[in-house]
Amino acid sequence: MTQIKEKLFQIGDVAKMFHISVGSLRHYEKEGLLQPEYIAPKSNYRYYSIRQFEVLNTIRYLRALDMPLYQIADFIQNRNINKIEEKLLKQKELIKEKQKQLSMIERKIDHRLSTLYQAQHCSLNEIKIVKKESSNIVWIQDTLQLRSHLDLEYAIRKLEENQKESVVFLGKVGVGISREELLKEQFDQYSLAFLLLDEEDNFTGEIQKLSEEIGVSISFCGEHKESPQYYKRLLQYIKEHSLKICGFSREITMIDYGITNHREQFVTEIFIPIEKKSYPLKTDSSFLLKVFYLLTFHKPEDIY
Repeated sequence: MTQIKEKLFQIGDVAKMFHISVGSLRHYEKEGLLQPEYIAPKSNYRYYSIRQFEVLNTIRYLRALDMPLYQIADFIQNRNINKIEEKLLKQKELIKEKQKQLSMIERKIDHRLSTLYQAQHCSLNEIKIVKKESSNIVWIQDTLQLRSHLDLEYAIRKLEENQKESVVFLGKVGVGISREELLKEQFDQYSLAFLLLDEEDNFTGEIQKLSEEIGVSISFCGEHKESPQYYKRLLQYIKEHSLKICGFSREITMIDYGITNHREQFVTEIFIPIEKKSYPLKTDSSFLLKVFYLLTFHKPEDIY
């Protein structure tokens, strides 16, 4: 017994040498990857030999490549060149797919950071002429009366049906009022809920392509239930400048309960598209100059 122990290493020592936990070694034993060389009958202590170090090193290497334990066990029990080549090539493809996913997640983070920056640095309560680049939108016709942020949840869940990804991870969710209701100055309920997709989003279902648009926009501190007064201001501006509404409004909360509990930090944006041909000759020169720049310089979300 003493002679055997001199050639063996206790489980704690092996764990330290390979920078893994004792629990991992026990788990490898349970999964059939690495059996101890010797188990003391009375103490139940585990001991490992040097020849097992090579097997353990192989396990660590394949785990570092994110290979599942059951595949590692299959390889260890049937080791040969063809099998390891097959498993490594398969793992390489999986890693490439994960790289794509991580790249997409990085872009999503960039979009969110950009939105937060815009929301924190935009001029509130100021009506502006804005250009929106072409985009993809998914929407459901519905009648919504938003008394709180929770009232939008049902519409979001409807958008999420039959999707591979959660809507939480897709684009921007917003609400809108149809052109007809805007012209009637009916702002007490919304005509639709929509999902404004980012370029990399993979949505299953009908997608509508929105062309580049010019419109009037306002950002304010608050949420959807406070929007009617800002719609009135936008409609008054449109009338004063003899502009023509050409589509539904887009109302998006850039900062809301999903980000902060402090209502004084909430920011919501309303955009109403207008016809490019509706700019009147009688309009003051500064307004016409804004329009000229928007139509000439193709920068997304230019605000003047």
